[in-house]
Amino acid sequence: MKLDILAFAAHPDDVELACSGTLMKHINAGYTAGIVDLTRGELGTRGSADLRDKEAAASSKVLGIAARENLALPDGFFEINRETTLKVIEQIRRFRPHVVFCNSISDRHPDHGRAAKLVSEACFYSGLRKIESTWQGEKQETWRPQAVYHYIQDYYIKPDFVVDITAQWERKIESIRCFSSQFFNPNSDEPNSPISTPEFMEFLEGRALDFGRPAGYTFAEGFTLERALGVEDVMGLK
Repeated sequence: MKLDILAFAAHPDDVELACSGTLMKHINAGYTAGIVDLTRGELGTRGSADLRDKEAAASSKVLGIAARENLALPDGFFEINRETTLKVIEQIRRFRPHVVFCNSISDRHPDHGRAAKLVSEACFYSGLRKIESTWQGEKQETWRPQAVYHYIQDYYIKPDFVVDITAQWERKIESIRCFSSQFFNPNSDEPNSPISTPEFMEFLEGRALDFGRPAGYTFAEGFTLERALGVEDVMGLK
């Protein structure tokens, strides 16, 4: 299965919180997209890994993605090494995406920056023919995505570009609420976390408004680049 966009995430719900609007916008435009979660989020303050699996499946239906894979790397303790890099390479060569989204280059959660580096390096190594990998017993061909974009998460980073998600905003929130164990519930007796406060959804809305305003959008998601962005027609820029 070849995908146009493949989004990687350190934890289930990272994509939903940071770039689900962009995924849905492109799916609506006829592109194909999928998600690879690196861990099951088993160290999360609330809920459990099994529950996160179910929540991710529910969210995937809302998003309309073509595929979702979980590599089950150890939450909080995955490393950047040969084994983990090969696991990511397998998914890149399996789905052969034109564009890869991955975690913020630096963030409150240490897993986010580490996942960003792991995926970015794997995208490069995936194009080297002397690195061999297999999927379901078959040798894979090399593949290097054309672009790697980092979505912005908890910490504010000035975006290199933003995507208008005004039309996708309500569905983005719907996809986030699929992870109901993680967010505010007045009837929950689980410990509080930074994302379980009633104000967290207001923070998400404020961030999206902030990213959108300079470009003339209501809501937007922000991304950073690893290299200069090539533009053939400046008339379409905002």
